Amino acid sequence: MRIAKKERQKLLTSTIKENPFITDEELAEKFAVSVQTIRLDRLELSIPELRERIKNVAEKRFEDEVRSLPLEEVIGEIIDMNLDKSAISIFDVKEEHVFKRNKIARGHHLFAQANSLAVAVINDELALTAKANIQFIRSVKQDERVIAKAKVRKINADHGRTFVDVQSFVNNELVFQGEFEMYRS
Repeated sequence: MRIAKKERQKLLTSTIKENPFITDEELAEKFAVSVQTIRLDRLELSIPELRERIKNVAEKRFEDEVRSLPLEEVIGEIIDMNLDKSAISIFDVKEEHVFKRNKIARGHHLFAQANSLAVAVINDELALTAKANIQFIRSVKQDERVIAKAKVRKINADHGRTFVDVQSFVNNELVFQGEFEMYRS
């Protein structure tokens, strides 16, 4: 049974409020309508697209938390942050991030996402990468979403070092991993 437009829009608003990270495709499936209908509803309700919602949530939530670099310098969108403990970011691979001939993401984008997350998780005004041991597990293609998860393994305050492990996934498949030795002031 179809839901009336006004009722669907009311449910759409509350669903997005509950989970700002829900995609238009997931919403379309939930309400048994086309993705285009969801997009039109969002437009009428002045609800931004997913990328903008994620950015807004991250900026509100983490602007006072991240100390080591401005949020706009983080590659990807931070969706979770617990300073000196863990952090998560997402990065959508677009046409400008891939090689033209094979649509495979350029490695420096995956490294940049992981490295900037390792910097951002440090609870200090200054955090720099001292050393990194990285491994690319499989190629990432255009239109894939990379979820990077950083975990602080060890803080050595005597030497001003923090050790951060970062793993990046596409659909729960490991695609990149790195061990970062970070200098902190």
